[in-house]
Amino acid sequence: MANFQGVPDTLFIPLAARIYASKRFPEYFFDAKALSLEGEIPSDSIQKAAGEYFNLASVARYHNLDSITREFLSRTNESGNVVNLGCGLDTACHRIGESSAHFYSSDLPEVIATRERVLGTEPNETLIPGDLFALDWAEGMDRTLPTLILVSGVFQYFTHEKVTGFIRALKSLFPKGELVFDAADKLGLSIANRFVRKSGNESARMYFFVNDAKAIAAETGTHLRRCSMFYTDTRKLLRGKVRPGTAFLMWGSDVLGNGKIIHLSW
Repeated sequence: MANFQGVPDTLFIPLAARIYASKRFPEYFFDAKALSLEGEIPSDSIQKAAGEYFNLASVARYHNLDSITREFLSRTNESGNVVNLGCGLDTACHRIGESSAHFYSSDLPEVIATRERVLGTEPNETLIPGDLFALDWAEGMDRTLPTLILVSGVFQYFTHEKVTGFIRALKSLFPKGELVFDAADKLGLSIANRFVRKSGNESARMYFFVNDAKAIAAETGTHLRRCSMFYTDTRKLLRGKVRPGTAFLMWGSDVLGNGKIIHLSW
């Protein structure tokens, strides 16, 4: 039985969103591990994550990253590394299933301690406590292998210079590396920060945005493999199944380019 005592809501909310989608739209997204934990999560935390659009906005990120991870594993004959930075309570290792690839899940020490207590560790997974930008999480990996690095919901809180410097550092560390991350455009970031200001939580202010994925690739000396809008697959797979308001918000985000999934390689 998982021990959720003392787990902050910020870690619960994405987990609760994955439970929400798995129960209502399993044809779109299904997370058996998350569902197995439903009865042990305090109900008030589930309620805080309520709302169709906001739950699906969270899950769309996982849906996109899972698709890219499966494509990477197929392309590399499952012989590489999958590195999930800022992993929180993500269950990607469980969702992807049996694989000869090795998964590395890294986050701040207190988060990794919580993750180990709640989720345990899979046979093909290594948990690494540490600071993403310190790069010490890369020690001990076989960096000659093809390596897919996932950074989800993290870069937004740092400056453009810090993020681009980090991408250049990854190039030096991983000769066969790929990076996938999500980013808002300037308008999307401005809207998000408006909500942050209303909440009074200035510590959650966001800085990094991407208007042009090709420009980021050029600036960091990387190759842009793919840039897709956040809800491209979601709108297709859930057409006619979600509330009109949810469908409109997803459509608007994609049309305006407010949210992107960016896949770089080098």
